[in-house]
Amino acid sequence: MAAPPRKRSGGGRTTSLRGDTSESDKLESTTSWDALEWTKIEVPSKFPSNSRPDSRYVSHVKFDFLLEAEQVIVEGYGVVLVNTDEAGTLIVTNFRLIFLSEGTRNIIALGTIPLTTIEKFSKMVMKAQSAPRQFDKTPSRRLLQVIGKDMRIIVFGFRPKTKQRRAVFDALLRCTKPASLWDLYAFTSGPSKFKNSNPKERLLIEYFRLLGEGSFRPSMSMIENGSFTFSNDLWRISSINSNYAMCQSYPFALIVPKGISDEEVLQASTFRARCRLPVVSWCHPRSGAVLARSSQPLVGLMMNMRSNTDEKLVAALCTQLASVRGARRKLYIADARPRKNALANGAMGGGSESSSNYFQSEIVFFGIDNIHAMRDSLARLRDYLDTYGATSSDGMSSFLRHGGWTWGGGNLSSMSASVSTLGDSGWLIHVQNVLAGSAWIAARVALESASVLVHCSDGWDRTTQLVSLASLLLDPYYRTFTGFQALVEKDWLGFGHPFSDRIGMPTVSGSGNVPYELTRQTSTGSFSTSPMRQPSGSFTSQGPSSTHAQTSNNYSPIFMQWIDCVSQLLRMYPSAFEFSMVFLVDFLDCLLSCRFGNFFCNSEKERQECGVSEACGCLWAYLADLRASEGSSHVHYNFFYDPVKHADALLPPAAALAPTLWPQFHLRWACPSEAQAGELEAQFRKMAVKFSELQKAKEVAERKAKEITTTMESLSAELRNEKQLSSLAMNQAKRASKENEAIKRAVQSLGCNVHFSTTGDCTVGIESNPTEIPQKFINSSSKRDGTLQNDEKSDLSVSITVARCWLCTAQ
Repeated sequence: MAAPPRKRSGGGRTTSLRGDTSESDKLESTTSWDALEWTKIEVPSKFPSNSRPDSRYVSHVKFDFLLEAEQVIVEGYGVVLVNTDEAGTLIVTNFRLIFLSEGTRNIIALGTIPLTTIEKFSKMVMKAQSAPRQFDKTPSRRLLQVIGKDMRIIVFGFRPKTKQRRAVFDALLRCTKPASLWDLYAFTSGPSKFKNSNPKERLLIEYFRLLGEGSFRPSMSMIENGSFTFSNDLWRISSINSNYAMCQSYPFALIVPKGISDEEVLQASTFRARCRLPVVSWCHPRSGAVLARSSQPLVGLMMNMRSNTDEKLVAALCTQLASVRGARRKLYIADARPRKNALANGAMGGGSESSSNYFQSEIVFFGIDNIHAMRDSLARLRDYLDTYGATSSDGMSSFLRHGGWTWGGGNLSSMSASVSTLGDSGWLIHVQNVLAGSAWIAARVALESASVLVHCSDGWDRTTQLVSLASLLLDPYYRTFTGFQALVEKDWLGFGHPFSDRIGMPTVSGSGNVPYELTRQTSTGSFSTSPMRQPSGSFTSQGPSSTHAQTSNNYSPIFMQWIDCVSQLLRMYPSAFEFSMVFLVDFLDCLLSCRFGNFFCNSEKERQECGVSEACGCLWAYLADLRASEGSSHVHYNFFYDPVKHADALLPPAAALAPTLWPQFHLRWACPSEAQAGELEAQFRKMAVKFSELQKAKEVAERKAKEITTTMESLSAELRNEKQLSSLAMNQAKRASKENEAIKRAVQSLGCNVHFSTTGDCTVGIESNPTEIPQKFINSSSKRDGTLQNDEKSDLSVSITVARCWLCTAQ
């Protein structure tokens, strides 16, 4: 892939941030970026002629690309996007960082990122190499590195002596990490047209469906008076946690075995970490097998603590098999952690179950690493993509930018090193572990009709990944738009995945007299910045005082990893999902941007008490509105979707669970063309759109043909009527002709000459004495409007005008 074209200044000089030796030779006599005309700046008329445009100036110009309630805070002019060597204007708003191209004034997607999607940013200085004689005069280049949670690393370069970088940096400090939850853009913009329905009602709709009561529709009155406790033969909906007194991170309604009372549920909760007791997440509509979830048991340091009610509750998940009378189904207890980690938790009172204490059970460890390992793994993957992609953030070291198609300069060892670096990131291995664990769980439920209880330590990270992905494999409903929403809201939002902690947003916690203190994440975490590569210049950070590390120790891309797993399944089963890869990318972008409030806070309880659903817009409504704008041709729809073909569970074999990079998400910034090149779905979509257009044209042609056929049938009927009338007229004409002949003969028998003209006049000439004409003939002639005429020769001539029909004339 060829390197992106370099921006040219007004003077025609090619300028770049790259520190090539040839470039240094050309710029030997320069001393600053100002002298280089690094980028042409047009001073707005609102600035005095003797002043320099300063990014601290807040523009009041109305930009048509701003969203509702989006306000400009800082503008920086003459900024260069180092990744692509493109000059433009950098704008900080209360929602995002926007980079506008200097030439077209279009928004450049790579340099435009929502503020909450920024993981961290820092000031950097690059000391470029120069000729020996001007070593002391070479200026340092002022850079700002921005690292995104969406796999991009971008670097902006600023003109020296303008203080623009400082103004942008300070604005980012204030806006990317608000001290108050209500300072987020979602609260400023409000619900607008994307209003949110009540999340509790949506959760109950899904519960009713799982219990076979899908015809019921919940209401707020039902929720308020607690009358939502429906049940079937095996399971019931409990309201024991309706005020979140039992477990603050669980939803207000829980599905538990019908034979377990609320008192036993409350008692069993004390034996599990954070009171997250075993409850039903999904039940098979035919076999009665269930997926259940919980946190780790509090078995203690000696692993010998027990709870009778907990054991009774877990045993109740092993309902009788309908196929074999008296036999009870097997229970698998799936511990998502490595075995050694589970044992280590015993030091803090946790641990894992003993199969001897739980009826007909088997303990299985999946060996999935914790949130810290996932965070570090994603950081290494991001650095790998930035280093070996086509748009390196340092503008120099990407192998493809300067080498063209000669990968790594033709050095085979460089290729081998990059492949090992991808493997060393560990991300694909982690994804494979989650996929394999979920497929194993789904197979036990589908093939053995066994029930599975899943947990990790707290039961809200790895547990949620496994349970929700296994449900996606088992239930085709979850592979539709509405089902996917129900799955995410039930297992991720309802059961308390801590989105604020994992995404890095303000959290709500009890503190003294202030029940909901909004705290700021200040821990630096363990992310590293992009490698400091130095082929022709050197990057140096300006020290801790200038580096804003925004990542908390609780930040981790757990949900992003789960969406990655869904994308892998969509790749393996392209006709099993109603939604497309584009939908997954847009959904993840919306979540990271925090434009909507659905994923704020750490639990259902916190979102309810903060009034998020009433104060903020709804992500689901926004995505549904996008789809409604184009109908089934929208890019969110999967054109390969065939619900009949995949009407049952998806059970991928182990050999098929070999994940790859997700091009539409992982490569879209580092390798934008490769992220879309050869995409079968995009090609099929174009063909489908063309086919749709042809189909519409065919329908129009068929309608016109039908109209023409109807018209022809009508004309044929009229023609038949006209033929009938014509035939009747012909008969009348024949009769009239016969009558005329009879009259002619009668007149001639009287000695008169009869002449018929083409105009229908009949002239009768009489040569005898008029007195000899019979009187009755004269009377008969007068009845036909005849007239008698006398010429100069005294011969009697009679002219008779006979009124004849047009058919007679034609005859």
